[in-house]
Amino acid sequence: MALRLYDSKAQELRDFVPLRQNEAGIYVCGPTVQSSPHIGHLRSALVYDQLRRWLAHTGYRVTLVRNVTDIDDKILVNAAAGVEGGFALEGEEWWALAYRYELEFTAAYNALGILPPTYEPRATASIPAMQTIITRLIDGGHAYAAADESGDVYFDTASWPRYGELTRQHADNMEAATDADPRAKRDPRDFALWKGAKPGEPLSATWASPWGNGRPGWHIECSAMSTTYLGAEFDIHGGGLDLRFPHHENELAQSLAAGDPFARYWLHNGLVSVTGQKMSKSLGNSVYAADLIGSARPLVVRYYLGAAHYRSTLEFHDGALEEAEAALGRIEGFLDRVGRAGLLPGGVAEAGVAGAAAAASAASVVPEAFAVAMDDDLNIPRAIAAIHDAVRAGNAALDRDDTTAARDASVAVITMTTILGINPLDPQWSEADSSTAHSALSALVERLLTDRADARASKDFAAADRIRDELTGAGITIEDTPSGAHWSLSGE
Repeated sequence: MALRLYDSKAQELRDFVPLRQNEAGIYVCGPTVQSSPHIGHLRSALVYDQLRRWLAHTGYRVTLVRNVTDIDDKILVNAAAGVEGGFALEGEEWWALAYRYELEFTAAYNALGILPPTYEPRATASIPAMQTIITRLIDGGHAYAAADESGDVYFDTASWPRYGELTRQHADNMEAATDADPRAKRDPRDFALWKGAKPGEPLSATWASPWGNGRPGWHIECSAMSTTYLGAEFDIHGGGLDLRFPHHENELAQSLAAGDPFARYWLHNGLVSVTGQKMSKSLGNSVYAADLIGSARPLVVRYYLGAAHYRSTLEFHDGALEEAEAALGRIEGFLDRVGRAGLLPGGVAEAGVAGAAAAASAASVVPEAFAVAMDDDLNIPRAIAAIHDAVRAGNAALDRDDTTAARDASVAVITMTTILGINPLDPQWSEADSSTAHSALSALVERLLTDRADARASKDFAAADRIRDELTGAGITIEDTPSGAHWSLSGE
């Protein structure tokens, strides 16, 4: 069975036929580093890590590009908000804020065993490539510089009849683009390719261009970075479902209008809901990555985040991590029994560090049920069911002293869990498992944050500031958000 993926543009399952034989190029929209990562960011990155590992296991040479948007309106706003806004540290520049949050994202990815991308370009390092595409669009009649000489440049949606094809919308039914001041637009739906510098914005956030000093619009960044590293045409473009419109719709339109064939397949992972509600900052129900990882073993968090089908909504609720711990415990219990019986295959247990490629060399054949599930649009729930079937079979073999069957089952379990990045025997998990110490630290910090909140409520600001200073001095960063104070270890 060939790998089949659900193409969001075609709105159907399609056989995966790569542009180049035995190679796969994937571009994933990475984070806009304006604030701390949350559970949704982790879920999205993990989905494409699973896809990458499966492609590698089945013989593909995978190039995965995941960008970092490190210049954006919200980054500038959050940096300008200063300490009182809860985002910037005192005297922190916008680029320093962006880098601080980029480090938080990287630490969270690493904690969950998400393999580093092949390339991880930053938007600020790709300005010339963006300007080249904008020039091509202007020359082709698909973009225009604002008549008011503000330096703004817009994509002319009316010039591109195919606009709306990704999300199957008619232009007349689309909402106005809200990514730039509308005063110089010919059409409310036109979106910004280049934003002229505005009074009050830091000079460090502007670049010279043929249209005046300014900075790029959000959408043009990904068109430039994807084609720079993967070519004008590449295999897979991925991202969260919330990016389909307007971000990916605009990416597709501007790239095609500029003459690039662009992505052959579009994949979109589902979002996260918290106790039945869509997670959002406005609702104050965001689950931050550091808090999630601090509340359970990183291996358990990875198991939980990766257990649902990637296109489904992931529900976070009280007890979700306990359920994942119990399911993972059954796998660990079986492998522990195999190890105590002296049946653990040499070399296979350590296969996890290099991901799926190492698993392929250790045991190239996986159970048919697992392979069929993975080839069926990355059906992880069925793939995990195959793992647990092997665990049950292995335990039954141990009960009847069938050492050959038990050993075979352990090889299958180790190979399958390695492909999914949840092999309990992988050294990375034992090295990363400092949950007891982190839980103790978390309890202490949370108590101090409660004391600080009480002090602020009673207007004892001196006490509140003293608590914050003590935590900062201990290497702990505090971020005040609408949903309460969030803490992280400085440098994470």
